[in-house]
Amino acid sequence: MQRGQWSEVSAIASRDLSRAQEVAKGLGVPKAYGSYAELLADSQIEAIYNPLPNHLHVPWTIKAAEARKHVLCEKPIALNAIEARSLLEVRDRTKVRIQEAFMVRTHPQWLATRDLIRGDRIGQLKTINGFFSYYNADPGNIRNKPEMGGGALFDIGCYPITMSRFIFGVEPTRVLGLIERDKELGIDQLTTAILEFPSGQSTFTCSTQLAPYQRMTFFGTKGRIELPIPFNAPNDRPTTIIVDDGSSLFGTSAETIEFPVCDQYTIQGDLFSKAVLENKEQGIPLEDSINNMAVIDAVFRSAATGQWEEID
Repeated sequence: MQRGQWSEVSAIASRDLSRAQEVAKGLGVPKAYGSYAELLADSQIEAIYNPLPNHLHVPWTIKAAEARKHVLCEKPIALNAIEARSLLEVRDRTKVRIQEAFMVRTHPQWLATRDLIRGDRIGQLKTINGFFSYYNADPGNIRNKPEMGGGALFDIGCYPITMSRFIFGVEPTRVLGLIERDKELGIDQLTTAILEFPSGQSTFTCSTQLAPYQRMTFFGTKGRIELPIPFNAPNDRPTTIIVDDGSSLFGTSAETIEFPVCDQYTIQGDLFSKAVLENKEQGIPLEDSINNMAVIDAVFRSAATGQWEEID
């Protein structure tokens, strides 16, 4: 965000003042606070970025909004759809902008993928296949603490869900989920789900205890589009997508489209800041984030019941 044209990072807050000061000095941030409340009391701060552990997203987003600060909040924006819906009243009452920080929604490779599919490049989109994994079994890590909103589905499964909805352009009607939990940590360490859309399906697997890997592939009636690094797009080298017309089983007809070096976090920060400063609609409405949480809720329900679950 410091590299953006529309964003200025003016302060950073921590529960530990010395730690905040250390980080602020290293990053060249002018102000450092020893509590989140002190930062919210600063009248010169117009917006805050909330990257706290998942269970603190809603409480501190509400506190920030009530302090009349716009909020860019990390994903998942809440621990369930009911929590997420509570932000609507706060947003409407305080008149601030609240946006979930799905940086992938702003990356040129994703915007191009959506445009190509809408432009009939692969025919009618029928199915999406996604995979996202890494290995982290550290019991002290917040991603492995259920009470803090840890687990694979919250941390990384939310990405193939939001991007499937983004590309299909509609909401899924029902889901089927399968979860394997870590017996000691209690978190979902392996989750697979099927999302049924009106015109097709999306299937994905996510895991916090597998070899690191990620991929998203979109299959249409005339071809496919593949994103080799869909989520952790690098900021130091170009990204690519693969467009294949399906004429060769060996992929010899595939075209590789390259995108210039960019930082999706810088783009995200600038677009949010611009929406605030110019009073324009932001990229991801709060209602969209609530819908994403409703799908996550349904996956958890399905894994518990062993049945298809409709989206609430």
